[in-house]
Amino acid sequence: MRISDNPIEDSVLFTSLESIADLLRNNPILKTVKHSQPFGDLVNWGRSSALWPMTFGLACCAIEMIAAGCSRYDTDRFGIVFRPSPRQSDVMVVAGTMTKKIAPAVKKLYDQMPEPRWVIAQGGCASAGGPYNTYSVVQGTDLVVPVDVYIPGCPPRPDALLFGFMQLMEKIRKENPYILEERRIRLDNVSR
Repeated sequence: MRISDNPIEDSVLFTSLESIADLLRNNPILKTVKHSQPFGDLVNWGRSSALWPMTFGLACCAIEMIAAGCSRYDTDRFGIVFRPSPRQSDVMVVAGTMTKKIAPAVKKLYDQMPEPRWVIAQGGCASAGGPYNTYSVVQGTDLVVPVDVYIPGCPPRPDALLFGFMQLMEKIRKENPYILEERRIRLDNVSR
């Protein structure tokens, strides 16, 4: 049988990531399997067990974030691997005081992260401005980007950051795994 006589030739030739995604979206078998509860639980388990936070520290809380990644606390055992690029990460840990001068850069990095993405505000300064009630400090990360988990303390210990990651994992397990389809976000819109 030659390729030109093949009735499924169009579905075999993949030209882009979007054509592969369209093929998977229109597959009738996957549509039935996708809306089952065990499959949704499997997707959420995979997403929550492989968090890739961006290495992004603004002030003294960054030292505690670095300590959480070292051997004593070892975030790798939870599947948490710090990534150097916003395009490779799905969690932003805002660790420290956010000034109004750095806020546009934080927003730009957040926009470069692929969906789905989450934000953790680590420390009192990132959560509510801390002791710095001045004109130059943003009084809470949630004024710049949406925050999913707040970690109190000044600075919070590395085990508090691990607890915050576990809270985020629990939140992800309870989410709808098809949130991107509900928002109608296409792959080409995400990869700016």
